[in-house]
Amino acid sequence: MVDLRPQVVAAVMGIIMALATAGGGSKPSGAFEFEEATVNAIQLGFRNGTLTSTALVRFYLDQIARLNPLLRAVIEVNPDALAQAARADAERRRGASGGALHGVPVLLKDNIATRDRLNTTAGSLALLGSVVPRDAGVVARLRAAGAVILGKANPSEWSNFRPVESGWSARGGQTLNPYVLSATPCGSSAGPGVAAAANMAAVTLGSETDGSILCPSSANSVVGIKPTVGLTSRSGVIPITPRQDTIGPMCRTVSDAVHVLDAIVGYDKLDAEATGAASKYIPRGGYTQFLRADGLRGKRIGVPTVFFEGYDQVQLAVYEKHLNTMRKHGAIVVEDLDIATNFTDLYDKETLLMNAEFKLSINAYLSDLLRSPVRSLSDIIAFNNKHSVEERLKDFGQPDLIAAEKTNGIGARERAATRRLKEISANGLEKLVKEHRLDAIVAPNSDASSVLAVGGYPGIAVPAGYDKGGVPFAICFGGLSGYEPRLIEMAYAFEQATRVRRPPTFKR
Repeated sequence: MVDLRPQVVAAVMGIIMALATAGGGSKPSGAFEFEEATVNAIQLGFRNGTLTSTALVRFYLDQIARLNPLLRAVIEVNPDALAQAARADAERRRGASGGALHGVPVLLKDNIATRDRLNTTAGSLALLGSVVPRDAGVVARLRAAGAVILGKANPSEWSNFRPVESGWSARGGQTLNPYVLSATPCGSSAGPGVAAAANMAAVTLGSETDGSILCPSSANSVVGIKPTVGLTSRSGVIPITPRQDTIGPMCRTVSDAVHVLDAIVGYDKLDAEATGAASKYIPRGGYTQFLRADGLRGKRIGVPTVFFEGYDQVQLAVYEKHLNTMRKHGAIVVEDLDIATNFTDLYDKETLLMNAEFKLSINAYLSDLLRSPVRSLSDIIAFNNKHSVEERLKDFGQPDLIAAEKTNGIGARERAATRRLKEISANGLEKLVKEHRLDAIVAPNSDASSVLAVGGYPGIAVPAGYDKGGVPFAICFGGLSGYEPRLIEMAYAFEQATRVRRPPTFKR
């Protein structure tokens, strides 16, 4: 539970009143509607002259200035964002044809490197002032698409590898859920999820190792796409493990997220092995072609019982209603499925591997920096000890960092753990999908995240409802590697059929 100080409570009430009165007055005919604006609406505004990139950036900067003192979703804004927006406007006036993201502001999770005046720190004070050699691979693609880099969003520090409170970092403070301020925003991509939900940006990017896109998307009523590992480049992204790390969009609609996915997928020589292997999955013509309102028709969707255990009857009734909606729209829903494998050691094997892989990966990342206060995992641990108050060591410690530092590369135990996780995937989700000829499984929130993570599989979280306290929850469509086209079809058709999402309430 976050302690809401009196001045923060006052800010909450001011924000609620402002939101309640916003839009109450008459607006000029043809004026652009900034709140909840989608990528398609933004591009239409650019074309018909009711919107400029500069105006859009100013709107989001104003939103951040108003809301961020409360929500702590953004660590810093880009001092060059308005200049980038002006350049996009000038290109448009010259008739330059841009894609869906041309002139659109994007917030990046603060583990995604930008070679500009923004920091890249994973929320840690240890990396403040470090200088990266180049843009991350996904950022290079965003810039090539004409997107405006708006700033960095607050992660759970070190992508929750310490671990810390979901959404807390030493640099950014504690991110709050904009629907119910006392509820978890979840992590580690808490900042991107909250920022998208609260209209601080239409487009945000997060990263996931296990649940870090799917969980905050679920908790903040936004759409999150966790791509097949390797579909998007991890170069220039502060790592945890190359087996599971993946970068994906977090937006308010499936369509927006898919526009972003189209822009960021593809081969990167700096992440050659993974992106080379996954490039075969990228469909000719991109992913927007799968935004089909009839996308549920004929799909076989499996419902593994284990993921729905432990939920109250009210929430289960909502999920059952959604399954019936899928049926009404032509899906074949196969219920009461058993993932026929033993998951009891999944977490232990995943953690054992993560510790060794994190040390190798973070040391490699740090060694590539042009300038950095820390150059190794042991340096990070020492920095935290030296700055124990700012890094809240008393509250959170750093057990995962210490455990990782004690590892010594990939040995027999790690190779055995890798084999075991492959066995879990082969005898679990792969076997289930093939035996029942499934296009996807569905699960509540991010409950299937570990199953998807250890296999490098994709998932899409879509808003599914709100509990009696107003806290959002989601449904996740998951599948095997390269299943993004069919997952997008199902997620989009489900979203269009249900239209569950509503703007945040800032409830105390």
